[in-house]
Amino acid sequence: MSQQSLSIAYGIDDRPPLAEAIPLGIQHVLAMLLSNIAIPVLAAGALALAFEDTALIIQMVLFMAGVSTIIQSYPIGPVGARVPIVMGTSIAFLGAIVGIGREYGLAVVFGAFLVASVVEVVLGFSISKIRGAFPPLVNSIVVMLIGLTLIPVGMDYAAGGKGAEDYGSFTNLGIAAFVFVVTVLLNQFGRGFVSHGSMLLGVAAGYLVALGMGRVDFSRVAEAGWLSLPRPLAFGLEFEWTAIAVMSFIYVISTMETIGDISGTLAAVGREPTTAELRGGLVADGVMSGVAALFSAFPNTSYSQNVGLINFTGVVSRHVTAVGGVFLVGLGFVPKVAALFATIPPSVIGGAGLIMFAMIFSSGVAMFYRGVELDRRNLVILAVALGLGLGVELRGEVLAHFPDWVRTFFGSGLITGGLTALVLNLVLPRHRDP
Repeated sequence: MSQQSLSIAYGIDDRPPLAEAIPLGIQHVLAMLLSNIAIPVLAAGALALAFEDTALIIQMVLFMAGVSTIIQSYPIGPVGARVPIVMGTSIAFLGAIVGIGREYGLAVVFGAFLVASVVEVVLGFSISKIRGAFPPLVNSIVVMLIGLTLIPVGMDYAAGGKGAEDYGSFTNLGIAAFVFVVTVLLNQFGRGFVSHGSMLLGVAAGYLVALGMGRVDFSRVAEAGWLSLPRPLAFGLEFEWTAIAVMSFIYVISTMETIGDISGTLAAVGREPTTAELRGGLVADGVMSGVAALFSAFPNTSYSQNVGLINFTGVVSRHVTAVGGVFLVGLGFVPKVAALFATIPPSVIGGAGLIMFAMIFSSGVAMFYRGVELDRRNLVILAVALGLGLGVELRGEVLAHFPDWVRTFFGSGLITGGLTALVLNLVLPRHRDP
């Protein structure tokens, strides 16, 4: 038995006992919940949406994330990877949502989501022909960039949330550090579920500490309703070719992200994804993003936070992620329960998030060293892609004098670095060091 297999608690098709599967599934929900909610909240704030519209979009985002996650675990025909992939709204779409929404309105945003989703479906069905454009070199760089670009987000959460009045306070940092230390200690020294569920237990411990310190606000829970049903086409659909072109471009990035996430997930069991797994995962991304547009939700893509969680805990069971999907669907129907999850202070999520995001980067590094020849060409591609990606991510103001569409496309380190890796891999000649 390999060293890699010894670290696996549950394999892809293993079914943990329900008493374990439920909290492990909730752990996946906790890992992605705030990020999944944060994107529609940020978009709604930038577009000055009414509270009711914001609440509806959040509800639909949770509902569609759950349905999409279940389908990734239990495919319907060619739709789904049969891999433990948790789905949610990708932050790669945020800039385009705000830009298009301000210029054309939400109906055009959802129309562009619907039409452009075909791009990822086509890429998914064509993966056997185009897979050569997404080798381990490119995928590993994308995974590394996902982790690296998320680490500042985790640090912002740990400090209390970007824009918070007490940002960086000793209280916020202390709570985050407590969650961080408890999670690592339980993971490394715990046994059985204590180790596998270390992220959930760490967040729960941090939540109790924050509650005792008066840092939890239940007012929004009291205001939220108990039941709200999905409302398709709440904002309508309109179509503008410029908006569709922008979204099509970002769906290509989403394709790369999903390939990287599936690769990062299967790195936990020491193998590369099969063509069928990639095809099913990408087709599910595209199809479910189109369906999400009909339900007034933002596009669905694989969530990198949960890749880090899988590699951190060794729980690779698709049945566990399906349980998480069921909980997400439930949250989409019960706004009061979703509001309760939303009371988790940012500093608590930040303490756990820093571990997850760093683990995503580590997974990318492992993919690179396991599947990429360390010659001069590949190291140059790695250096240039990471350098440009992190450069625009950390110093986005360098694009201040460019047109809006340039800032929208290339202001994301993931987009800039990922496309750099993709293009350089296609154009640089393959050779060996002399």
